[in-house]
Amino acid sequence: MRAMTLLAGALCAALTTGLSASAQTPPSENPNDAVPDVMPFDTPYGEPINLETAKKVAAAAVAEAQKHGNWTMCISIVAPSGDLIYFERMDNAQFACIAISQHKARTAARFSRPTLAFESAMGRGQYFTYSLTLDDIIASRGGNPLIVDGKIVGAIGVSGGANSQDDTASKAGVAALK
Repeated sequence: MRAMTLLAGALCAALTTGLSASAQTPPSENPNDAVPDVMPFDTPYGEPINLETAKKVAAAAVAEAQKHGNWTMCISIVAPSGDLIYFERMDNAQFACIAISQHKARTAARFSRPTLAFESAMGRGQYFTYSLTLDDIIASRGGNPLIVDGKIVGAIGVSGGANSQDDTASKAGVAALK
């Protein structure tokens, strides 16, 4: 019995020491406290993409999806303000993807960055979850700004497949502008 009491006492002492040592560990520094010298994602806005060019961008995304056989997607093209310019739904694409593709395009346009930036931030831990509190964010790849002559003229959002598939088709649309 005495051996059991000593063992329990030693265990309690070890746990107490371990807990107090971890309580004394200083918290990690918040990377958001660093003040950058330049504005991130500071691409200026240009005149909104026109319908003819929007159709060309969407066609490139559809062609990329068709190249892979059975990808069925929704493609949205928006102005820099995030307002819809053009939309295309491939046969049998999920109905939920209509709104998701528009949300991805709107986020990429209004925040001047690919939606992958928000997805990546979520993976960086507790100091980056604040992004989810921002209005109209979607942290899912597949939304990319459309840039012409160094200015954002709109954005493309693609939804229907895995995030990597959506992003691949979206980037094909972006490449159609070059």
